[in-house]
Amino acid sequence: MKTAWEKYADNMSVVMEFSEGYKDYLSNSKTEREATKKAIELAEAKGFKDARKVDSLKEGDKVYFNNRDKGLCLFVVGKRPLVEGMNILGAHIDSPRLDLKQHPLYEDNGLALLDTHYYGGIKTYQWVARPMALHGVVVKKDGTKVEVKIGDDDNDPVIGISDLLIHLAKDQMKKTAGEVIEGEDLNVLVGSIPLKVADEEKKEFVKENILHILKEKYDIEEDDFVSAEIEVVPAERARDYGLDRSMVMGYGHDDRICAYTSLAAILDIEAPERTACCLLVDKEEVGSQGSTGMQSRFFENVLAELLEKCGQYSELTLRRTLSNSYMLSSDVSAGFDPNYASVNEPKNTAYLGKGIVFNKYTGARGKSGCNDANPEFIAKLRKVMDDNDVAWQTAELGKVNQGGGGTIAYILANLDMEVIDAGIAVQNMHAPSEVASKVDIYEAYRAYMAFIKDIA
Repeated sequence: MKTAWEKYADNMSVVMEFSEGYKDYLSNSKTEREATKKAIELAEAKGFKDARKVDSLKEGDKVYFNNRDKGLCLFVVGKRPLVEGMNILGAHIDSPRLDLKQHPLYEDNGLALLDTHYYGGIKTYQWVARPMALHGVVVKKDGTKVEVKIGDDDNDPVIGISDLLIHLAKDQMKKTAGEVIEGEDLNVLVGSIPLKVADEEKKEFVKENILHILKEKYDIEEDDFVSAEIEVVPAERARDYGLDRSMVMGYGHDDRICAYTSLAAILDIEAPERTACCLLVDKEEVGSQGSTGMQSRFFENVLAELLEKCGQYSELTLRRTLSNSYMLSSDVSAGFDPNYASVNEPKNTAYLGKGIVFNKYTGARGKSGCNDANPEFIAKLRKVMDDNDVAWQTAELGKVNQGGGGTIAYILANLDMEVIDAGIAVQNMHAPSEVASKVDIYEAYRAYMAFIKDIA
């Protein structure tokens, strides 16, 4: 089979319809908080309950644990005791972006701007001269949370970062790609109208006008930026890509494309043999540290709670449950791009349209920092994928020594479980607009379903 599309020659609508749900999720989940909120909405519609409001659990029960509104862990309790292990799908819901600094707002020569700090591995020059939006939350001193979302509604204004006009860019054009736009220069233009005030001692009238607008719309003050999480993200919706509508272009494929397909799989599973788990985590793009990252104790803590609610808890049972579990680290792979073919080794490259991608290892410089999946586990996966007629491929992240990258796979493997990276091929990875094949999205969903249903 040359591509996975051939499987659906007579039933292409199932692929196209599945992607409609994904496009809606991607368009409305531009931050980890929005992705968590949307996932909870979808889960509750499928009968999942907040685990912390449930005293006891039994076979078939569906629950979720919310991690500070920035991550989620969902379980469907299986027929077998938890000590025999779980089938886990793990994806991250943070994406490269720009974060506002703690003191972001300033005025310079009649223009109001916001100072930012970029988040994750991005090419800074890609974020200039394009429409951007503000998404996030402000927490006031009294604990009130104010959600901020400006730039995505058709009636909203957009904001952006300026670029230097080509006519005056002689010196700029001599710089390397990594220097052409400095990180400290990613300042967002947000206004130019001065506020008419009686107090002549005020000097920054345009800044004052922006503060007036924020006060009027959100009832927030300048000092409230200190306890805020506001992200600057592309102001765009996910769109069909290609004249044949075979692909999806949008912001945040890495890694909400795997988060959505993993979530869809666990929402559709009923009465699995082994307990099914879906992990949606934050902070992967910056090393997975912190209370909402995969390196926190959150997963172990909620698993202990799950065991307790199932009447099965002991420290030894917890450790054995982890050791007997299988996991797919659901993260994207670098899709082959004919424009940049030289960075790939063709036999071990991920291609758009050929199904889910298994990466035995990631890492860099001699597999440094990788999880290297065991062949016994891979053999089990091969059988399950083939038995369920799932289109799949294997790949590495480019040529040896060309670069590299990592996922959350090694963190779960360090808990003594079998783990492999399994995700979707993406072009333009870490750019404001990424591209993926609709058939790969659907095959990933089918692969995740097969995994949590049949792997044992």
